[in-house]
Amino acid sequence: MKMENKSTRDEEPNLSKNSRQNKRKFLSSDTGPTGKKGRPSSDITAVKLPAHGYPLEHPFNKDGYRYILAEPDPHAPFRQEFDESADWAGKPIPGWLYRTLVPNNVLLALHDRAPQLKISEDRLAVTGEKGYCMVRATHSVNRGCWYFEVTIEELPEGSATRIGWGQEYGNLQAPLGYDKFGYSWRSRKGTRFSESSGKHYSDPYVEGDILGFLIDLPEEKGVNYLPNTFKDRPLVKFKSHLYYEDKDNVQETSDNLNVLRGSKIEFFKNGQSQGIAFTDIYAGSYYPSISIHRNATVSINFGPNFKNSNALSKYRAKGMFERVEELISEQVFSDLLYLTENEGRLRLDNFNV
Repeated sequence: MKMENKSTRDEEPNLSKNSRQNKRKFLSSDTGPTGKKGRPSSDITAVKLPAHGYPLEHPFNKDGYRYILAEPDPHAPFRQEFDESADWAGKPIPGWLYRTLVPNNVLLALHDRAPQLKISEDRLAVTGEKGYCMVRATHSVNRGCWYFEVTIEELPEGSATRIGWGQEYGNLQAPLGYDKFGYSWRSRKGTRFSESSGKHYSDPYVEGDILGFLIDLPEEKGVNYLPNTFKDRPLVKFKSHLYYEDKDNVQETSDNLNVLRGSKIEFFKNGQSQGIAFTDIYAGSYYPSISIHRNATVSINFGPNFKNSNALSKYRAKGMFERVEELISEQVFSDLLYLTENEGRLRLDNFNV
């Protein structure tokens, strides 16, 4: 195949003034400071969340740390003793009393994005600004066959997109496919990208096109697919909400990525397969991911009403919307395993405070 320039930057001629952004409301990109926050006191009053299940203001994932929204865990032991005890006053809240909050809809993540991107109020569309940067969805997949769609709403002259599947450590301030953690399809020249290497794949896609993104991750024997509980992580407080704080481990994770034999990624344009784009990709958890150069706007459809249902029936793929209930069940099971395996230690911690 003909190799293209490995540069991650696209040409930047003058922008078109044509815009339809007034049809969709966008949230402010300024959602508060980032970085490590002070540990919370024992105030565990729950603050009501918006209908989509996530705060509008929260710390971004950056500066070497990730922030995972937490909620009280009703299954945690000693919860009643904790709520009634004055001995906890002014002390950090144990992480095991909380659990990761799993959003009840698959949406574009407000926290897991470059802050300069503008996300719509329904969290199903994104508009770029200046150089390439990225947003990921709220849910990931690590086995099975999955699908989502994207509509190119606006693609002014000089703008570009790279869309596909990416892991959590993909650089948000770079295009998808810049590093080992992502695989993308670019609007300009239809190029496919991984590890900053661009190869010819298809004709370009343009404004108005509906694109399909399919990933197939064979299940491996002996692999633990349960999500992390984060119950052993510290809790931090930001804007009246509690978060688990987890330190990034980018380099070690990158060095230890393994190829998943039999895996593949395939892209579709207006219902037609463009062919298999990638095979034997790295194993891991993949999020639907969108990166935008300058002020293009795209909307995303996680299902269940897809334009190209043939892709789902042919490959027996699931729409991303089906991941919600699965992830909730997996998270609950992972949390219960942690609490069961550590019950003795937690009992000691409870009575030694």
